[in-house]
Amino acid sequence: MTLSLMLPLGLAALASLLLPVLVHLARRSEQRVVVFAALRWLQAKPQPRRKHRLDETPLLLLRLLMLAALALLIAEPVLFGRPDRTPRVLVAPGVDVTSFLRDSGLTDARWQRLAPGFPTMDDAGAKVPELPAPDQASLSSLLREFDASLPAGTPLTVLVPPVITGADAERPVLSRTVDWRVVPDAVPPSTGQVATDTRAPIPTLMVRYAPEHPEGLKYLRAAGAAWQVARGGGSAGEDDAEAAVTVATDSTPLAGSRLAWLVPGPLPDAVRQWVAGGGDALLAAGAIAPELAGAPVIWRDATGPLARGTRLGSGRLMRLEHELSPAGMPMLLEPDFPEHLAALFAEAPPQPAWLDAKAHAPRVGATPYPDAPRPLAPPLAGLIALMFLVERWMANGPRRRTAA
Repeated sequence: MTLSLMLPLGLAALASLLLPVLVHLARRSEQRVVVFAALRWLQAKPQPRRKHRLDETPLLLLRLLMLAALALLIAEPVLFGRPDRTPRVLVAPGVDVTSFLRDSGLTDARWQRLAPGFPTMDDAGAKVPELPAPDQASLSSLLREFDASLPAGTPLTVLVPPVITGADAERPVLSRTVDWRVVPDAVPPSTGQVATDTRAPIPTLMVRYAPEHPEGLKYLRAAGAAWQVARGGGSAGEDDAEAAVTVATDSTPLAGSRLAWLVPGPLPDAVRQWVAGGGDALLAAGAIAPELAGAPVIWRDATGPLARGTRLGSGRLMRLEHELSPAGMPMLLEPDFPEHLAALFAEAPPQPAWLDAKAHAPRVGATPYPDAPRPLAPPLAGLIALMFLVERWMANGPRRRTAA
């Protein structure tokens, strides 16, 4: 373990150690010359012997020690000790480790639940209970949180069922290699059939475009035709596209709850009020809306951000980052573009409800967090308070009053 100081200049307060020494020298028992008539002529100039000595040495030493501790407290001492690198085992909900312990080789590890707070498992053979519904969507976040709080180099094993829930769409990236073990006999932490259709709801989209910029309309029509095929099957035609994507003019009132505003320039107040009333509007890259300044990215691909969005009243305001053209958005030519566009207009970005645990093993690549030092200020402050009480008792105690 190593002691370090966060504010070394605080040790300058050690100069105050001279004060108790000066006080004790000034308050030592004085020798007074008393004039006595019978002895007046024995010596013309009596010279009393003066000896510099310190009285009440224990009290002086205690005061010096208390001031030294105060100077150390000002310097903010911390202790970098050897971190606890006991192997950890995280058990996901739905895993029964009763039979797993026999051949696991992890009997010396510390077993904890993959749940908020990461409670320890007093009985490692017990089944981990289900998490409440609000916490099931945070399995990946819990892994990242536990990895950040664990000292670097600590072995980590995670036990998961064959099918997991509450994970992000992407594999979590951690700072260490994880022993990811799928327990074959485990069951998912909820009942029912495995969901097979996780696609976003198929929207009906109204499009308002500028006549001088009709390029993006055909891609939205193609997406609408694909939505109709996904809804009812079969091939798509022009009528199918118009059923999912309708074109609005200046005189067409805004209807429905989803709008693609492909008009450059400032966003009209009428559209802004419609969005605040509960509509979702996707603006072209050239549209101007101050509400979207610094808005988070809600759609991206390998080329970078594709759209940003924010809440506006009861609705959502979104804007593309590039023009609706293959040169600006190569995504337009991908077969899954209609699906991504439908997900953008969904109430919430679809996340996989069920995932194959083997395919969701964490990757290594996150920057490890440095080991946090342990502050020594609380115990040091308590020690100073105790020394102050003892010093007051020694300075004003019965013994001191009797001597006076």
